[in-house]
Amino acid sequence: MIRPILDLLLSLRTAIWLFCGLIVLLFAGAVVMPAHQEFQSIHAAPLIDWMEAQPFGITWWLWVSILLLVVLTANTLFCSVDSIIKKRKITQWLLLISPQVVHIGFLFILLAHLLSSLGGFKGMAVAAEGTSLRVLDTAELHVRSIDLSIDPNGYLTDWSVSLEYRDGGAPVRQDRLLPNKPSLYKGLNIHVKDLQAFPYRAVLLEVSREPGAFWALIGGVLFMAGTIALIAVKLRRAEKSAGEPAGP
Repeated sequence: MIRPILDLLLSLRTAIWLFCGLIVLLFAGAVVMPAHQEFQSIHAAPLIDWMEAQPFGITWWLWVSILLLVVLTANTLFCSVDSIIKKRKITQWLLLISPQVVHIGFLFILLAHLLSSLGGFKGMAVAAEGTSLRVLDTAELHVRSIDLSIDPNGYLTDWSVSLEYRDGGAPVRQDRLLPNKPSLYKGLNIHVKDLQAFPYRAVLLEVSREPGAFWALIGGVLFMAGTIALIAVKLRRAEKSAGEPAGP
C-alpha cells in the first residue's frame, strides 16, 4: 500500500499529469466564471471563505485544483529529497543544489498563494472629504482632505489625499496618498484608483491585503536564482565537453 503511494509521489510523470489536470481545470473555470455573477465578489473576501459560501456546482474546479496543488506540493518535496539522496556523491554542489533551489522557490510561491487564499481580500470604496471607512475590526480609515491641482485647460496635474487611521475612534497615524505612493497599514494596501473634482471632490480607493506577497517575492527570487545557476552549470559543462579532444 505504501510502495504505490511512494512511487506516485516520486514520479516525474505525476507532476506532468498534475500540471495537465490543472490546465484542464483552469480552462473549465474560464468557462464557468463568466456564466455566474457570484464570481464578481470573489476578491471581496478570503478565497477559502468565499468558496465555502458558494454552491459547489460553480466552485468544484477550484476545490479540485487545490487538491491537485496539495498533491503537487508533496510530489515536489519527495522528488527533491530523493534527488539529493541519489546525487549526494556529485562533486559539483551547484549542479546538485540548483534544481532544489528551483523547487524551494516553487514551494514558496505555492505557500504565498495559500496564505493569500486564507487571509487576502480586495475591495473598492468611494470616499469624499470627511468620509470614514471601517477597514479592520476596530480600525477606521478617515479621509481628511483631497487636494487636486488643475491647470487652466481643466487637466489634472497633481493630487494628494490625506488620510488618518483611527483605532477605537482615536487617531493612531496620519499618511498621504500620492501618485505611485500607496499607504500601508497593518498589512493593508491603500491605493487610489480614480479621482473626481466636480461636483464635489471624491476618490475611488482600493483596499487590499495580500499576506502571501512577501513569500511570493522570496519564492520568485529563489526560482529565478536556481534556474539561472542551473543553466550556467549546463552551459559550462557543454562548453567543456565541446573543448575535449574527440576519442579514437
